[in-house]
Amino acid sequence: MRASLDGGTIYYVEKGSPAGFPVVFLHGFPFSHAMWQAQLDALAAENYRAIAYDIRGHGQSDVGDGQYTIEGHVDDLIAFLDHLKLPTTVIVGLSMGGYIALRALERNADRFTAAVLCDTTSAADSNEGKIKRAGILVAVKKKGSSTFADEFVKAVFAKETFTRDPAAIDRIRAIISHTPPLSIAGTLLALAARTDTTASLAAITIPTMILVGQEDVTTPPSAARALHGAIKGSELHVLSGAAHMSNLENPAAFNARLLEFLGRVAPGR
Repeated sequence: MRASLDGGTIYYVEKGSPAGFPVVFLHGFPFSHAMWQAQLDALAAENYRAIAYDIRGHGQSDVGDGQYTIEGHVDDLIAFLDHLKLPTTVIVGLSMGGYIALRALERNADRFTAAVLCDTTSAADSNEGKIKRAGILVAVKKKGSSTFADEFVKAVFAKETFTRDPAAIDRIRAIISHTPPLSIAGTLLALAARTDTTASLAAITIPTMILVGQEDVTTPPSAARALHGAIKGSELHVLSGAAHMSNLENPAAFNARLLEFLGRVAPGR
């Protein structure tokens, strides 16, 4: 399905009961809604209304001019919720999706009844991080998305996943390879320019769950513990056998935690 938002069209999928409580998933960089398939299926089986969309420039959504910002992605999120006529929802965001979710909670807190923050951080990039992203941007423009994908998967999956579940890695590699270099470059700039949302964490009052892969080196468990310490009443779960792609690497534990949380926070459950 497609939603026409300001400046472009967003592709999205829905599973489960149209009358069920809505849960909206935000994928990481540079993936697509497809990374959430196991979660969409799990929630659909429990009659939730599970929704995932391709963030602008990713998957089947419009690429546009490639000039992205996290602020613009939050604009898209709120416009998307308006398009679906959803006054409130549970938001689930991984990595970049978590950055978007945190800024949305800072800006539009009334639109969310609960949040799940996965393998993410509230901190902005350090100077070293910004310089690293600038170097990757140049490499992507020179060598293309496929070469970038080959290197990127090494950084976000646990070593054992390469032998235990190579199909998951192949799926993510394919998604990245089909993401236009313009989109990857534009998103790298957006990530490097994102604001630090740490100061606003204490203002989050909705139920919040934090999930992180035990072997995540991109946004490590220490970052998740920092979120947990700053968000009053939040809960933290470290998932074994997983790195940055915790929902793909340990879907059984991820889904169990997610469903248990939703069972407590979704109205009417």
